[in-house]
Amino acid sequence: MVETAGGGPGDGAAEVLDRPLPDGVRRRVVQIVSDGFGGLTVGELPAQLRQYARFAPNRRAKFAGNAMAAALETDPLFRQRIGEKFRETQPELSGALDSGSPPPAADPLDVAAAAYVLRPTGWVKLVTAAGEEAQRAYAERADEESRAELERLREELDRAREQTRSETERLRTELDSAKKEADSLHRKLRAAVSDVKRGEAALRKLHAEMETLRAEGQAQVSAAESESRRLKSRLGEAEAALEATRKAAREGRSVEDMRVRLLLDTLLDATQGLRRELALPPVSVRPAETVDAVEPGRMTPKDIAARALSENDPAILDQLLALPQAHLVVDGYNVTKTGYPQMPLEKQRLRLLGQLSQLAAQTGAEVTCVFDGAELAAPVLLAPPRGVRVLFSKPGITADELIRQLVRAEPPGRPVIVASTDREVADGVARAGARPVASAMLLKRLS
Repeated sequence: MVETAGGGPGDGAAEVLDRPLPDGVRRRVVQIVSDGFGGLTVGELPAQLRQYARFAPNRRAKFAGNAMAAALETDPLFRQRIGEKFRETQPELSGALDSGSPPPAADPLDVAAAAYVLRPTGWVKLVTAAGEEAQRAYAERADEESRAELERLREELDRAREQTRSETERLRTELDSAKKEADSLHRKLRAAVSDVKRGEAALRKLHAEMETLRAEGQAQVSAAESESRRLKSRLGEAEAALEATRKAAREGRSVEDMRVRLLLDTLLDATQGLRRELALPPVSVRPAETVDAVEPGRMTPKDIAARALSENDPAILDQLLALPQAHLVVDGYNVTKTGYPQMPLEKQRLRLLGQLSQLAAQTGAEVTCVFDGAELAAPVLLAPPRGVRVLFSKPGITADELIRQLVRAEPPGRPVIVASTDREVADGVARAGARPVASAMLLKRLS
């Protein structure tokens, strides 16, 4: 920092600081400027510092430190005013510096900061001495911190050694325990091998017994086959006897058949008499007439399909809005930029809202029009028309997302119609249960 102006002859203004201002001294200088800052009027402050006039001293020192240090160095008049404020608050230290004998008990950093501001004769030596003193103090603190760190590391090393010894003893104990457990497992393994050998001997014995049982079973199967052949022979004899019995029964049933036929004739005669008594008319509808088909001159299913509305017919929108409690949600800018994009946004909004008001009056449906708030340069002064709810999306939220929120807010089952050409909006509201329609369809209906 170099001082080239301000002060009288022999007051130290011509002295030059040939090294950077020590950091500790600079912080004290900024604090002196911040304290004296509040005693000056806005007109007495340099132009670059007037924006900090209403700041508190601590906040001023935090945010305007660099600007105040630069102004103190380059503006002699500002430095003189700060020096006068400092003389008012620290008269003893100021007088001692003017006399060339700073107080021995004073903090070297405070003395150097005051000398930098007041610029008495020999101020450069005071600032340099304060910097050297601060550097020595920093070196002493660093040395003390190094010794303390070394002592801490020694203590940690001792603790680590003690922990290592404890861990070694623990591992030795665990190793002995593992060896004992391994011996026990070896003994168990030998016992298991003996059990396996005994099991193999028992298995061989079982195989021999199974072979014996298999031979006995084959003998029993042969005996069973012989018994089966004998039973089949007896079954043939029984079937022949049963057939003879059935033949005799058929011959005996002829009398019963005659009685049943007589009863049936009686019922038929009674039915004919009942029909004459009730005077029942002949049957006018034949079974062939109940079969669904197309007769000459009648409308076919193809003719009926030809009368269906096309997907872009505005009559579909009227049918949807005629549903009970229908709610029409309109993607505002999507509709206006589809129908009349050459108009300014404000006129687009007014034209669309006027048409929607007429549609709401005609159909009685609830109508909500959503516009993207990102298109707005300033708040919109707009009186919503009768029957139309007008919404703008908040910052950071698109109109598409606001439309999806409106659809999700409706209860399941209520008819909700969304007018938008945006494919993503249409797919999203369709998944949520709403009925998307194209903006062109709404424009046709409005026109």
